Amino acid sequence: MSSWTRLACAALLIGAACAAQSQNAYPNQPIKVIVPFPPGGGTDVVTRLLVEKMRANTGWTFVVDNKAGAGGNIGMDAVAKSKPDGYTLGMGQTANLAINPTLYPKMPYESAKDFTPVALVAGQPVVLVVNAASPFQTLADLVASAKKSPSKMTMASAGNGTVGHLTGEMFSKLAGVTVIHVPYKGAGPAANDLLAGQVDFYFATPQTVISFIKSGKLRALGVSSATRLPVLPNVPTVAESGYKGFDTSDWKVLVAPAGTPADIIKRLHAEVEKAMSKPEMMAQLLSEGSVPMSGSPQQAAQYLKSEQQRWSAIVRENRVTIN
Repeated sequence: MSSWTRLACAALLIGAACAAQSQNAYPNQPIKVIVPFPPGGGTDVVTRLLVEKMRANTGWTFVVDNKAGAGGNIGMDAVAKSKPDGYTLGMGQTANLAINPTLYPKMPYESAKDFTPVALVAGQPVVLVVNAASPFQTLADLVASAKKSPSKMTMASAGNGTVGHLTGEMFSKLAGVTVIHVPYKGAGPAANDLLAGQVDFYFATPQTVISFIKSGKLRALGVSSATRLPVLPNVPTVAESGYKGFDTSDWKVLVAPAGTPADIIKRLHAEVEKAMSKPEMMAQLLSEGSVPMSGSPQQAAQYLKSEQQRWSAIVRENRVTIN
């Protein structure tokens, strides 16, 4: 073999090694995780818990970017239109991935096509809360008052099309009452107005209100899941309170823009699963009112598809609009 041939072979080997090293270098810059709601809400809390645990496990740098508005559509649209290189992710959830496509007459993205699920993260019911100064001690009290004064009671939500909004609409329909829906730009602002006595009740994510419930500033009248929340064992379910079969819950799924390389999705999924499996992470989520979830990216995609079908039917059956 001539010296020139040996040099050419060496160059090829070096090039291949460099290419392999480049592929294995992910991530070599900060990873932005877009939260499509303001700070302080359930989606934001879960996201920050997850990325902090992933940072501790890997040393990777994460930047949480809150892009609120339009029921989560603004933030998720930013994810959908980002470069599919693994450096922009989004914490999708029930509203912006399963509810909004039916609720909004025009969407800036296609939730079934524009995202690649990375991992299921957590689920949780919503909690019906009132101000501690409210005269309502039970769900029956609230319903009785709403029937006595139709279209006067106000129901807060974190925004049009959120799980709290639709849960409230479903409950109102089952209870046979008419209430005034007051949508806010996120869970935090809605909770603040409930604390200030500006609205009558709120179907809230547990993370948003548990501290206020425990401090005695808010009173929980019911949870929307089929079973009680471990963190609120004395709060009955809506089903227990006379509405048999009532069961709704929110969920979070980490997504990347469609077209993100499969090897990057696989790497991210592995790190999410590792973070979620830590006992301290599971305990922290449970203490916040969440239930850890798991599954492969393919299972996450199938779950997302089934939930899109389910919530689409709920929106239509309850004739929910964004007005």
